[in-house]
Amino acid sequence: MRLHVVLPIIFALLFSAFSSANDKDGSHIQPDNLYPRVKMETSMGDIVVELNRSRAPITVNNFLRYVEKRSYEDTIFHRVIPGFVVQGGGYDVDMQEKPSFKPIFNESGNGMKNGLYTIAMARQNDPHTANRQFYFNLGDNTNLDPGRDWGYAVFGTLVEGYEVVEAISQVETDYDLKYGWPNVPKEPVILKKVTVLPEAF
Repeated sequence: MRLHVVLPIIFALLFSAFSSANDKDGSHIQPDNLYPRVKMETSMGDIVVELNRSRAPITVNNFLRYVEKRSYEDTIFHRVIPGFVVQGGGYDVDMQEKPSFKPIFNESGNGMKNGLYTIAMARQNDPHTANRQFYFNLGDNTNLDPGRDWGYAVFGTLVEGYEVVEAISQVETDYDLKYGWPNVPKEPVILKKVTVLPEAF
């Protein structure tokens, strides 16, 4: 069998194994805490985010299971647009896509808005395609809220590290010729580690 046929098969098997072997939905992580906090250690400083399980339980639990599996470690912020968003969580430092769980239901109708310093789920055009990528809002992005169409689900807010997110938003970006993506940082901004903080925090 040719290598170009074998590699996609191996990649598909890895994705399948990731989903089937790690099928907990995240609800077991601090199950009685409606507002768990996570610490994000980046190459530009630390960020603390308070998640809102009362408004976005599916989204928060999904995010927490990636954290528990240490799957966000050494990923990058691959899309940076000043005044709009800083997006990451989906690719490693070599720009290789990380394995994902199955997409989740879109909770954009939960009443939370895409306001300044909130965190929300990135997705494709289909409303129910979010899995692991997230973004920080750098302004009041009302165009991302639901209206006649589905919006983008907000599931928490920044409580520490505002200056870090702002610094990330100011890094120099370029068009990535290899992948055909705009707004890619010239020097990788790395999400080194994400941990769930103790409930007593």
